[in-house]
Amino acid sequence: MLNTLLISNIVLWVVVLVLLVVVFALARQIGVLHERVAPAGALMPTRGVMVGESVPTMALTDVQGRSVQVGGSARLRGQLVMFVSPTCPICRTLVPVAVSLTKREHLDLVFASDGDNEDEHIKYVATHGIGAHPYVLSAELGRTHQVGKLPFALLIDAQGVLRGKGLVNSREHLESLLEAEARNVASIQDYVNQVESLS
Repeated sequence: MLNTLLISNIVLWVVVLVLLVVVFALARQIGVLHERVAPAGALMPTRGVMVGESVPTMALTDVQGRSVQVGGSARLRGQLVMFVSPTCPICRTLVPVAVSLTKREHLDLVFASDGDNEDEHIKYVATHGIGAHPYVLSAELGRTHQVGKLPFALLIDAQGVLRGKGLVNSREHLESLLEAEARNVASIQDYVNQVESLS
């Protein structure tokens, strides 16, 4: 009886040690795969105002009647312009992300959309509790920046220069605009290409 208990205990310890080795090997392999997978940033279109160019200053009025300026060099802080729609389910999940991101990064946040039904947009602002941020309806703003799909974001610095833009489907995509600006590249994909060309 004592021998059986001793043998089973030894077998269990061997199994635990083997499992520890397997977990360590898998964790190492995940780390290797993580290094090989390039980060996915916001998908940047090749039309409209390009990164590094000055954004045309647009004086607009938001749905609450407030004056809003998109672009321009007379700003104290950078500006994140987030194109959304009341019918876009991904936009709904990214609205609070954009609010917290701009608060953390000390950016001004402007929501933008187009459409004729202003009441629908006013309801959207109230539903999501974003009344503290301007919400403009401007088809011209979307055309200027060649916004084709939503959600879409522009990152404009305090001097009115476009620092990042693209289709943003997740928090990572939004943050990639800030990361690209910090690394002084047009997009995360450009940064990855530069690093790979140096290797």
